[in-house]
Amino acid sequence: MALMVGELYDALLEAGASEEKARKAAEAAAQVDTRFQAMETRLTRIEVHLESLNHRVTLLLTLIIVVLGGVLSTLWMLARR
Repeated sequence: MALMVGELYDALLEAGASEEKARKAAEAAAQVDTRFQAMETRLTRIEVHLESLNHRVTLLLTLIIVVLGGVLSTLWMLARR
């Protein structure tokens, strides 16, 4: 038997659905839940990668500013001679 949501199955039976319909509905709900869990896992991985990328971009911009500051400082000193 496929994975199914037991609480939903029991509730549908108690509400008067046939066993077959309750089972199919509970299995469909379980499939949807499984897909959402997989999507959540992938989104979490994407968030981690984006955070890492953000740190790298911040570091790169900091280095560019430092290098640019050094170049401008050198040009200023040369221009004053």
